[in-house]
Amino acid sequence: MATAITVLDLFAGAGGITCGLHAASDRFETVKAVELDVDAAATYRQNFGDVVYQGSIQDWLATNQVPLADVIVGGPPCQGFSTLGKQDIEDERNTLWHEYARTIALAEPKYFVVENVATFLKSKQYEDFIAETSDGEPLAAYRIQATVLNAADFGSPQARKRAVLIGHLATLPFPGFPEPTTLGAHRTVRQGLRGVRRSVTNTTLPARKVAVGDRVLAGPFTSRELHLGRDYEPLSLARFASIPPGGNRFDLPEALKARCWVAHTSGSGDVMGRMHWDRPSVTIRTEFFKPEKGRYLHPEEDRAITHFEAARLQGFPDDFQWIGSKTSIARQIGNAVPIPLAQAIGAQLVAAIDREAQPALRRGPLNTAPSPSDGTVRQNGELPWSGSS
Repeated sequence: MATAITVLDLFAGAGGITCGLHAASDRFETVKAVELDVDAAATYRQNFGDVVYQGSIQDWLATNQVPLADVIVGGPPCQGFSTLGKQDIEDERNTLWHEYARTIALAEPKYFVVENVATFLKSKQYEDFIAETSDGEPLAAYRIQATVLNAADFGSPQARKRAVLIGHLATLPFPGFPEPTTLGAHRTVRQGLRGVRRSVTNTTLPARKVAVGDRVLAGPFTSRELHLGRDYEPLSLARFASIPPGGNRFDLPEALKARCWVAHTSGSGDVMGRMHWDRPSVTIRTEFFKPEKGRYLHPEEDRAITHFEAARLQGFPDDFQWIGSKTSIARQIGNAVPIPLAQAIGAQLVAAIDREAQPALRRGPLNTAPSPSDGTVRQNGELPWSGSS
């Protein structure tokens, strides 16, 4: 019988990476997930069991014993690197990779995976992370390789490019990045939304509550129960009706254009845009329910895509259960790693671990590679640390 593959899921969100790992193999077993957001942590717990620490990773490291794990996965917050907003090199969220790296040193995994926005690979923080694997540094026992992967190349009906870093013990071979499976034959919005009713009449979540610690939150709701619209103003409905298939704000008559659009006749063509039936969707972000934020109008209906449709395009199962308000759930959906991409990475790790289990490739002790400056790597307690925040 194949052995379990233990996992630490950091910055876990609603559990997109874990969902993908489980789709790749039922051998993945989460020993601990860490998530700051109350609603996202509750969603994770609802779907994957009571293994979640709800709080900051700094507090978790300060107050808990870090368990050993075969694999660590996670996506530190990327807002400070995103090209969508004002990039801020001083954003404190940019330093959370330090805590991720510290967890690696304590948990001693065979492999770890970091996902982030593609621009992370051009950041000073990425350079600093790689530097931690130099001789005498806390991650000297590891080697890292990085690339940019498009979720659409792995069966997702969504074009979403993400930086993916895979680290491995220096005593083990690099597991490789997953090979694209749908390159040149991307799944489309039509395929992703197959079977989803086009008409939407309800706008409110079911009246359902759940106790989470000392709080009472909305939910849980299955993805199917999130096929909800919004109460649009007449002006918005008139704009939607004027946008043809594949169109955007440039197709609006002058009388329906916002003042800022009249003055700007160039720029993003995705604003107030309709998705294309026969292409992958644009990246599903946290405000997909606002057409003014991107190409989030339904391909034919005069409305933005619903939470259910967004969850489908991210690859979540229809019976996945969500906790929180509509806005909170939208944030959880948009922040998740597309499930097919996480699944492809998970399958790559399973194959590597199975190869490693062969006698000729068995894992040596962690300290066969260069160790931190004082010559010790302690599983718990204080670790000599350079650059922790």
